[in-house]
Amino acid sequence: MGTAYGDWLREQRELAGMTQQQLADAAMMTRSHIAHIEAGRRIPSKEDACRLDRALNTGNVLSTFRPQEEPAVAERFVAARQLEQQATVIREFAASLVPGIFQTDAYARAVMRTAYPPWSEEECDRFVVTRLERSMILADPVTPVVWALLDEAVLRRPVGGKDVMARQVMHIIRLVESERVRVHVMPLGLGAHPLMSGMLTLMWFEDQPPAAYSEGMSVSRVHDSSAVVQRLQGAYDLALSDALPLKESLALMRATAKEYGHHD
Repeated sequence: MGTAYGDWLREQRELAGMTQQQLADAAMMTRSHIAHIEAGRRIPSKEDACRLDRALNTGNVLSTFRPQEEPAVAERFVAARQLEQQATVIREFAASLVPGIFQTDAYARAVMRTAYPPWSEEECDRFVVTRLERSMILADPVTPVVWALLDEAVLRRPVGGKDVMARQVMHIIRLVESERVRVHVMPLGLGAHPLMSGMLTLMWFEDQPPAAYSEGMSVSRVHDSSAVVQRLQGAYDLALSDALPLKESLALMRATAKEYGHHD
């Protein structure tokens, strides 16, 4: 989303002799939300921008010039990754690929080999390192609380071949069995469902409004609008209500791993 807007907000705050906490109190926001806006990671809602204008006596500048254009894909992903690291609760939906924080090294490399134009080995290595760093949020035994909703197509598509998929599915199974994550599968027989058009991540935080990140072919977006996030949460809840229960999902994953050649 760029940093020009955030830089200007920070300058106005400093000219007013206010700390981030003082501005947050005056605008009825949280300090971390102010910090994210100043760093260019989030765009304030229209209501927040109006409150910031009132708190800083900047007329209607912050609300009038609130960024409307979405940033470049890479920049949006960086923002989404930063939010992912700060989230206390994460809900994932995947339509075709295993969510990034669940991916094994071999699976991630197999995904990268499908890129066009092709990536170099160095680029693939950097991507895999980043992907594995993301998965470190699961090293904490409690936070964030992670649920995943997987279309059955995620399990059926043999990314990297049978051996890679067997190991990948077993990795997810072990995460579920350790009670670190909760995974539900959307069976193919269900047909159409509200989330089938792409990938979605919902995130909640301790001291800032919830956010969402959606991604499709060459299109991705971080969603800050409370109305949009609530709509996406509703679609997720509706899809989850049609998914297999946890035990049945785990049984399906075990059967799938066995089909790929895994032996207990």
